[in-house]
Amino acid sequence: MRWLAKIIYFKLLGWKIEGNSNFSKNSICKAVIIAAPHTSWHDFYIGVLLRKIVKVKTNFVGKKELFTWPFGYYFRAIGGVPLNRSKNENKVEAIAKEFSKHQEFRITFAPEGTRKKVKQWRTGFYYIAKTANVPIIMFTLDFKNKTNTISEPFYPTDSVQADFKFMKSFFKDVLGKKPEYS
Repeated sequence: MRWLAKIIYFKLLGWKIEGNSNFSKNSICKAVIIAAPHTSWHDFYIGVLLRKIVKVKTNFVGKKELFTWPFGYYFRAIGGVPLNRSKNENKVEAIAKEFSKHQEFRITFAPEGTRKKVKQWRTGFYYIAKTANVPIIMFTLDFKNKTNTISEPFYPTDSVQADFKFMKSFFKDVLGKKPEYS
């Protein structure tokens, strides 16, 4: 199926990959992956195609409502983990614990937490990476240039402000499918 993903991604859609596309081969078996800007449902299939092409097994969390029929089975099969957002539990710690349960676990988040325009990123992905002691790998969803750029692994420091400034600079001038939400 990788060949089909390549045909769709490169030939039909005209996308390209830049940066660290070998991170799965460089012993990065556990990571928090952030994809931005997240402005459209189209981001999902671009991400699914990308992970197939670079041969990276990834997981994602989604609201539990997404995991019902008819799509629930599919979302679980491709690495989805339903999240019950109404439970009164620390979601950062619950997700961070998942890393200790698996030999290979990479979870993908949209730092905005929504497809709409936001003024600030959510911080959960950052604290999950810190709690689980895993790197953050960033990738762009640049629809203007039809490019996914993948970063080197970045380990959060003790300076949240400096770390967010660094991460946001990676996405500077990147436009999502809906530029007004970028």
